[in-house]
Amino acid sequence: MEKVIALGCDHAGFDYKEAVMNLLKERGFTINNKGTNSLDSVDYPDFVHPVATDVQDKKACCGIVMCGSGNGVAITVNKHAGIRAALCWTKELAELARQHNNANVLAIPVRFVSESVALEMVTAFLDTNFEGGRHQRRVDKIDL
Repeated sequence: MEKVIALGCDHAGFDYKEAVMNLLKERGFTINNKGTNSLDSVDYPDFVHPVATDVQDKKACCGIVMCGSGNGVAITVNKHAGIRAALCWTKELAELARQHNNANVLAIPVRFVSESVALEMVTAFLDTNFEGGRHQRRVDKIDL
């Protein structure tokens, strides 16, 4: 499970998802591709709820979700208990999401970041560890 990542997006995120999948494959990850798999207009919840479920069920170590603003996918996956999705638009935010919030899903706003920044965020998200300590106390208070 450690090297499995769940991916989901709507039509706006499709091109970036393809680039993210290539990066993950190069790094030796197995990908649970939840779709969408084309540019045809779709409803993002249909493709990102399964990402959250995979992370909840420990079928994936983390998830990456994408849509135009990143807001819809982040709101959707954050409805799942135990999911801590972070909407990020810089590498530094992706690092902080992992370090301080123990984020387990990265939400990418594809209409607001370049593909290269998106890939930098994915790399930072995967390479950064949760610091624990005082941050653990705060993370423990998130779930209702």
